[in-house]
Amino acid sequence: MTAPTTRPAPPRSGTGPLIGVLAGAAFVMILNETILGVALRDLSVDLAVPTTTVQWLTSGYLLTMAVVIPTTGYLLDRYTPRRIFVFSMAVFTAGTLISGFAPGFGVLLAGRVVQAVGTALMLPLLMTTVLRLVPAERRGATMGTITIVIAVAPAIGPTIGGAVLSGLGWRWMFWLVVPLAVAALVFGARWLDLDAVGRAGPLDVASVLISAVGFGGLVYGLSSIGKDDAGGALAWVAVIVGLGAIGLFVVRQVRLQAESRALLDLRTFLWRPFVVSLLLTGLMLLTLIGVASVLLPLYLQSVLGVTPLVTGLALLPGGLLLGLLGRPVGALFDRYGARPLVVPGAVLMACGLGLFSTMGPATPLLAAVGFHVVLMAGMSLMMTPLMTEALGSLPDELYSHGSATLSTVQQIAGAVGTALFVTVAAAGSAPGGPSPDAAGLHTAFATAGGVGLLTVLLSLLVRRRSVRTG
Repeated sequence: MTAPTTRPAPPRSGTGPLIGVLAGAAFVMILNETILGVALRDLSVDLAVPTTTVQWLTSGYLLTMAVVIPTTGYLLDRYTPRRIFVFSMAVFTAGTLISGFAPGFGVLLAGRVVQAVGTALMLPLLMTTVLRLVPAERRGATMGTITIVIAVAPAIGPTIGGAVLSGLGWRWMFWLVVPLAVAALVFGARWLDLDAVGRAGPLDVASVLISAVGFGGLVYGLSSIGKDDAGGALAWVAVIVGLGAIGLFVVRQVRLQAESRALLDLRTFLWRPFVVSLLLTGLMLLTLIGVASVLLPLYLQSVLGVTPLVTGLALLPGGLLLGLLGRPVGALFDRYGARPLVVPGAVLMACGLGLFSTMGPATPLLAAVGFHVVLMAGMSLMMTPLMTEALGSLPDELYSHGSATLSTVQQIAGAVGTALFVTVAAAGSAPGGPSPDAAGLHTAFATAGGVGLLTVLLSLLVRRRSVRTG
């Protein structure tokens, strides 16, 4: 093995401030994934481009992350955390400035792509740093901090976006972020003094290109399925090409592993707890993005007729619950292990999805909010234990590659969830009418309930205690 053979020593001043600044930086970055969702109409008018084109400001962000994240395992092995952090924050800050001062749509899209490159590096860096600095018996509580980043930032993004848009222009969504990004960059450059043993192997450019085609094509195709303007044939071609390239990528990585030159080390899949946790995380993210972030807002606005701002506020309690329970649930994981938390969490998640399938035009708004809270409560019992179980079961030299794999699955699961549930909702809606309608959304929610039942069954494979304790 050519990955680092020694674990970096914790800084003398303690790990808390370092992990805190990493989590804060990641929070600001992930917030930018969803903050523009409520501004698409204003951007369409201001930039004089169709709404279908403006959507690429979000889709392009996610697509870029899907392309970059598979390379982070190699980068985190080769370069020190400080260099990765400084590069990530500098790139993100530059992208934010480009977006804020963009004279037109093309420059704004370029700025979003640059932002996404920085974001793609930060979350794997955060997870890998936690694993390398925090003792095994305290990882659950610390990984709960990452849950706050992953869950709360996307949840409050639309709410913050609506508030900024109601009082200021859309450019302020970027300008207000710049001071926070610069402060994080300065602090991290000064205090993130962790060392790492880099591997000497050269970057396999062919693997980078194949992974870009594979993961980028898959996310693009899945994100385009179900959109009226996407061109169904082109979307499916992208999916097929993406899957083929991913297959080629896997074959190449297996061969390069024998030479210790793999871009993404796939030996992580030899560890059963990692595989089980990865599958459960994928199903959870599939429903979190596809149902909670796509179907439910469609239902609230199309069926109940509420405004985008009210929609954002309705989703806020559940999102905050998911994030704020991260550390308490992580502490419970440290004490009891994953299974006592994940199994009841999966049952609660399935119940929440089942409750969604009972909604109709006469369902009160508060009932929908309550159903969402039930769903988020279940996911709060699952997210931190699954991430900690998945990565904590790996040997030290596979931490960075496990983080990169987990982050890649999160992006793909979100794209799959969006494509699956939007397509089902459209297919179940009345022809010629507004799509999706109440009947189509009911069908999609029922399909999500089936995913919930599958999650419950798979959760029974989770072990009570982590295989690896240190």
